[in-house]
Amino acid sequence: MTIRGVLFDFSSTLFRLEPDVSWLDGSGLDGHEQAEIMVQLTLGPSKHLPDDLRADWDNRDLDAETHRRVYLAAYRAAGLDAKPGVAERLYNSMIDPLSWTPYPDTAEALRRVKAAGLPVGVLSNIAWDVRPTFAHHGLDVDAYVLSFEEGVVKPDPKIFAIACERIGVAPADVLMVGDSEEADGAAVALGCRFARVAPVSTTERPDSLVNALTAYGVAG
Repeated sequence: MTIRGVLFDFSSTLFRLEPDVSWLDGSGLDGHEQAEIMVQLTLGPSKHLPDDLRADWDNRDLDAETHRRVYLAAYRAAGLDAKPGVAERLYNSMIDPLSWTPYPDTAEALRRVKAAGLPVGVLSNIAWDVRPTFAHHGLDVDAYVLSFEEGVVKPDPKIFAIACERIGVAPADVLMVGDSEEADGAAVALGCRFARVAPVSTTERPDSLVNALTAYGVAG
């Protein structure tokens, strides 16, 4: 087995949503309400979504307008509209490039792949452009395959096929690294290898990306 190209998921794989929410201190929300907001940011608000928006929720990563609409509806249904503007500000913080923190070994993992002479891509179910986040941290990859640009989401094998073609490597020679067994792990149906990393905070996961690469013989 030889790995000739690597694909990484974005959210909770290379980066983690860890926004500055210091503005909550002046929002008029009490401690319990602030804690609930952090839960919504971390786990997502889908359990609160009105039934008539369930189909849109499933397609949220295909369209920026749909994504914003269903998230705002879910935030408000979760009670995050206790103070005017909180739901909107919360959503805007989620899509802000500065709200995303790279894991401690993200830069090293990308460096190792490049040093090994392998193409590297980002394959993400997402409704906005993540390139500014990479640019802000001085990081870049060879290809970005983003669901809202491609019109297809993981675990559909089509998006993995697009990503493999984009980096110019046959699926059997590609390693997919991600945090979701269901979404990212679906790459194995196309013949890719898959390495899972835990979707935990950046302080809890110092070297999982590098370890995953090492386990598959990628060392640069």
